[in-house]
Parts: sequence; structure tokens; C-alpha cells
Amino acid sequence: MLGERLQEIRKDHGLSQQELADKLNVSIHTISSYERDRSAPDDDVKIEIAKLFNISLDYLLGLVDEPYPFARGENSMLLPEGFGEQEKKELREFIAFLHFKRTRKNRIKNIKK
Repeated sequence: MLGERLQEIRKDHGLSQQELADKLNVSIHTISSYERDRSAPDDDVKIEIAKLFNISLDYLLGLVDEPYPFARGENSMLLPEGFGEQEKKELREFIAFLHFKRTRKNRIKNIKK
């Protein structure tokens, strides 16, 4: 699974195997071996891959299908287990509404200045 994900992510970012190898300070043969699941990167290399592509290790390892960012801050939010697609859609719409409301408020404040 890691190999498949790595190849997919690498291609999505427009990198050749050689370019990725250069960024990770490994050989092109090592990258090829990772992508074919003939060998696995050590934990330090996995972390470097996750940082490079800003994806979670869970995604890289195939444990989740959503490529959450590696660096999650206060703008990241975990949803309660069992949230359905409709609830996620409603939440996204509500967040968009709050963003619109804040933007509008700031615009009005700037006009009054």
C-alpha cells in the first residue's frame, strides 16, 4: 500500500523518481523499490515524505483515505465518528457561511473608516 500511495503522491506533485530521490537523499533505485513494495523506507524517511508532501503518515501508510495535512494546527478539526456525507456537507456549508459573515463584517467595518 505504501508503494502505491508514494507513487500516486509523487506523480500528483509532478516529480520524477529521480527528483524525489534527490529530495530524500536516496537513489532512484531506492525510490523504485519503495514504489514496488520491495522495500520500505525507515521511519525517518517516512516522516520526510509526509513533510515533503504535507500528508499524514496515516494516509501514506494506507490507514486512511483522506490525505490530511502533516502539520495540523488549530484550523484542523476531527469530526465525531459516524458523521455521514450529508452532515459533512452541512458542516462545510456552515463554515462557508461563517467565513462569508466575517468577510462581510470586515468589509462594512472598512467602509465606515
